[in-house]
Amino acid sequence: MRVITQQKFGGPEVLTIVDAPEPRALPTEVLVRVKAIGLNPLEARLRDGEFPLLGQPPFVLGWDVSGVVEEALTWRFRPGDEVFGMPLFPRAAGAYAEAVAAPALHLARKPEKLSHVEAAALPIVGLTAWQGLVDLGGVTVGDRVLIHGGGGGVGHVAIQIAKALGAHVIATASESKREFVEGLGADEVIDYQKVDFSEVASEIDVVLDTLGGDTVERSLGVLRPGGHLVTAVAEDDTELIAKFESAGMRFSGIGVDPDPVALRQLVALVEQGKLRVHVQETFPFERIADAHRLLDGGHLRGKVVLTV
Repeated sequence: MRVITQQKFGGPEVLTIVDAPEPRALPTEVLVRVKAIGLNPLEARLRDGEFPLLGQPPFVLGWDVSGVVEEALTWRFRPGDEVFGMPLFPRAAGAYAEAVAAPALHLARKPEKLSHVEAAALPIVGLTAWQGLVDLGGVTVGDRVLIHGGGGGVGHVAIQIAKALGAHVIATASESKREFVEGLGADEVIDYQKVDFSEVASEIDVVLDTLGGDTVERSLGVLRPGGHLVTAVAEDDTELIAKFESAGMRFSGIGVDPDPVALRQLVALVEQGKLRVHVQETFPFERIADAHRLLDGGHLRGKVVLTV
């Protein structure tokens, strides 16, 4: 099979396609013939060495996959089943490939309403949003939720999940994404390029941060007493944690992990018509460098996907 690998850290040009042996499924695992691969900004950081999660090259990036079960050493799936998921994260899954061996528990059946491209775009951002809002944030009916980066990968899914939970949703986004974010169900949109969100948002129950930087600290002032900030970016900042706790607020960092229960909850929302994933652009397998250049540019609207 073909895989996309790299021999050194660097820009998109270090990603190369090579031939490699197919992985073998172990008991409780399946071998998936990959149809589409979801790309995430984290992978660009790993590629250039900014965040050495996978150690030194060579390695094969990628976690988000959608495809067809080819071999099943488990009772959970059969050959021919269409599945999607985020196997093994944060350990290497080698998903930038034509085939992936994955634990059956890290996958779910692909909803009929989603194409393989859409399904591959969902796992990491969907599980991050679900675990942040539901498992950590405990969002419920009537809560006021502020989502930073509402037009991005995690943000655009988080808006829809929060609305499905019955929350009043406020999202920060650029003016160019206002219509997109409103179409996802946001009740209020704050143009962060023109307005300081900390001056207009207040009495927030849960803040979901996908941006990091000073956005996290400035969010302290918009929370109601006892409010909760959940961040996918600054989870290890001990000074920030202490500052929030001393102010009587809760601070949680989320490191997303494979979760079959949450994955099935996302499927249920899709089937109910309450959740859709937006793919900004798709690239064929051979154009992985171009896809990563788009990732490097930032300011994405939804997700970028590689087709196999």
